[in-house]
Amino acid sequence: MRDTQNAPQYESIILRVLWMLIFLMIWHVAQLVLGGLVLVQLIYRLIYGAPNGGLMNFGDSLSVYLAQIGRFGSFHTDQKPWPFADWPAPRAPEGEAPYAQPVRETKQP
Repeated sequence: MRDTQNAPQYESIILRVLWMLIFLMIWHVAQLVLGGLVLVQLIYRLIYGAPNGGLMNFGDSLSVYLAQIGRFGSFHTDQKPWPFADWPAPRAPEGEAPYAQPVRETKQP
């Protein structure tokens, strides 16, 4: 005989496991993207002497997103990460300042 009081909880855990498997696949793709970003940022830093601001911001957002997936997967939160929530906003840089494009002065005739 089946216990009907435990049925909704059992169904919700099955749905949670499916979401966790989907986010596990997303985790692996995002991890590869972050690894590629690290290499590109390193090359950019070697060429220009400072990191790229856009890559810094995207890397920080992607890192926070990976942390959100980890929190959801470890049952720390029930809030599903992006695309069910907003994409994480980048925080202010704590390391080197990003590369600033030199401003060209134009002469007025």
